[in-house]
This record gives sequence, structure tokens and C-alpha cells, in this order.
Amino acid sequence: KELEEAGYLSLAAGQKTYNGVAIIVRKSALASIAMDHETTFLKQLRNIPGNVDEQQRILAATVCFKGMQPIRLVSAYFPNGQSPDSDKFQYKLGWLAALNDWLKEELTQNTRLALLGDFNIAPTDDDVHDPSKWIGQNLVSPPEREAFQKLLNLGLTDSFRMFDQAPKSFSWWDYRMMGFRRNAGMRIDHILLSEALKEKCSASIIDKEPRTWEQPSDHAPVIAEIKA
Repeated sequence: KELEEAGYLSLAAGQKTYNGVAIIVRKSALASIAMDHETTFLKQLRNIPGNVDEQQRILAATVCFKGMQPIRLVSAYFPNGQSPDSDKFQYKLGWLAALNDWLKEELTQNTRLALLGDFNIAPTDDDVHDPSKWIGQNLVSPPEREAFQKLLNLGLTDSFRMFDQAPKSFSWWDYRMMGFRRNAGMRIDHILLSEALKEKCSASIIDKEPRTWEQPSDHAPVIAEIKA
């Protein structure tokens, strides 16, 4: 209700305490036909089809924005994995494989698709503050990076890397050990764009300002600008 009063419509899938994903859109950005929940969030989907999972990690919907063709938005919260020798890591790899299979089909039906959220994967050493300290660890392991590359191989593009960026650009910093102050972070939040959206992307940045606020998230917003 508070979001709607502020001018937004929202769609969410979550579970108590732990996981959750959402898509929030500004009403003024919507096409005239899309001004309520039913006409704004088309072809809604929660979780990966065929992948039995109680955890709420995928929310997809097609949104009709003003002055442009519809965009298929896939909001995702990738599993953390904990450590490569844990059951949670095996769950993560299985989840990534199921995501890849599903997106392969989604892309045949939706040429304008964006996959975005907390991926819990730093794709390359350039996305890690000190790669030598993370060798063999969760978030940077070869299997995780291979899974990320497989998503790119589907025809998706890392929007942030489409543009020149400052070195040591990160989206997450540990609360401990003054991680943000020392810029001891990682880039684990991403917006991947299909070929049709890649052509319309004019900018992609990480907005670090909210990380400076009182009681912030340990993640900073990642932004991609899509025009028409």
C-alpha cells in the first residue's frame, strides 16, 4: 500500500526470514494499458519451472513501459553456496544449471529480456578486491564462473562491462573489517541483457551512495539505462 501511494506497483515472492525477490515499477513509466497489477505484470512466473524448490529465488514478469516494446524482467536471488565443500554449494550448482536450461527456452519466446539481481558470483578477478585471498573460495570458484559464462553464452551480456568503468568497481562490501571504507568489495550484482536490449542500453553504473547511508544494505544498486 505504501509503495502504491508513492506511485509504484510491485510484485513480490518471498519467504519468512530468508529469501525474496521483487519487481517494482513506477506507474508514470508504464504504458496506458498497464496501470494495475493485472495489466502491468504479464506472464507472471515464480521459481524455475520443473525445478522443485521451496526457496523463493526467481520472479519473472513482462512489463509494458511507455513508448517501448515490452520487456521480460527476471528478478533473481542466486544461492550463496556457503563453501565449495558444502551441500549448499551443490544446491547452488544444480540451481544454476536449472536456471540456464529455463532461460534458454525463455529467450526463444522473449527477445527483450533482462536477468538481474544478486548473483553471488564474481565473474572475473577484476571483480574481486584481492583475488589472491579468494582462490578456491565460494563466489569465485571455477564452477560458479563457468555457470556465469554459460549464461553469457545464451546470448546475454553483462551490461556493466559494456562501458568503460573505474578499476575496483564493486557492488558488495562486507560489514566487517571496514570493508566499504577500504573498498574491500566484490562485484556480485549484475544486470544481464539479451541482444535486443543490449542494443538499447546507453549506460550502466553502480550507485555507491546508498551504501554510505545509516544502516545500509551491504549491497549497492546496479543500474542499466534502456532507451526505447
